[in-house]
Amino acid sequence: MRSAAEAIAPLVAEHEVVITHGNGPQVALRSLQSHAYEWVEPYSLDVLGAGTEGMIGYMLEIELGNLLPAEQPLATILTMIEVDPNDLAFGDPTKFVGPIYENAQADQIAADKGWVMKGDGDHWRRVVLSPSPRRVFENRTIRWLLDQGVVVISAGGGIPSAYATGRERVLEAVIDKDFASELLARELDAALFIMATDVDGVYRDWDTPDQSRIDEFRLSDLDASSYPAGSMGSKVKAAAQFVRETSNVAAIESVKGIEGIVEGTKGTRIVA
Repeated sequence: MRSAAEAIAPLVAEHEVVITHGNGPQVALRSLQSHAYEWVEPYSLDVLGAGTEGMIGYMLEIELGNLLPAEQPLATILTMIEVDPNDLAFGDPTKFVGPIYENAQADQIAADKGWVMKGDGDHWRRVVLSPSPRRVFENRTIRWLLDQGVVVISAGGGIPSAYATGRERVLEAVIDKDFASELLARELDAALFIMATDVDGVYRDWDTPDQSRIDEFRLSDLDASSYPAGSMGSKVKAAAQFVRETSNVAAIESVKGIEGIVEGTKGTRIVA
């Protein structure tokens, strides 16, 4: 949180800033803690998602508040995202959350808690439902806050919501952070959509002696399917979708390189 705040704070004086984040590890931890209370029903994923949005937003506000002028307003917005209740994703859990397990341990957890476990490399992890995001319910609120000069923290994965028989209801699922963030960036017509991660860009031949970082992709030359679906693949796909729909720029870089992305000197840029 501190590293992210140190990278973002210098931008606030000159730019409108919206910060989004993932919450998969936190949701998984809270779920394990919730299941420890065997005499009550464990919290559902939507409730856990809401709780972690507040927790992570609080931590980011503390760290940013230590770096920014006292008069700079900050706001964490509980973010609900519309999904299609008939999304095919509801028939096939695919989103990995939580720690890795050995095979026997995964089988035991699946039997005890009713979780779905799938292979992740040489280990096993819990997988949950992850429908595609369609609309951020709070986008008008976020836009209004930006117009007032507020730094907004939102869309921490997003709480999946849908309309059924004319009423809104929440769903037992999570939303991928990259696609939730891309949707919000698109709805706000962001000039730049940055995905800050733990590497300094997208690489050809990753993890081989021939690996090399790509400074810029043209949308017409981009093949998102050639990157691992569970990691860089979702970021490349989200970046491509943002650029395709807006003709603005997306970029992928490490957290410490955020300021360089804005200046156009670091990271991998995806352009129309």
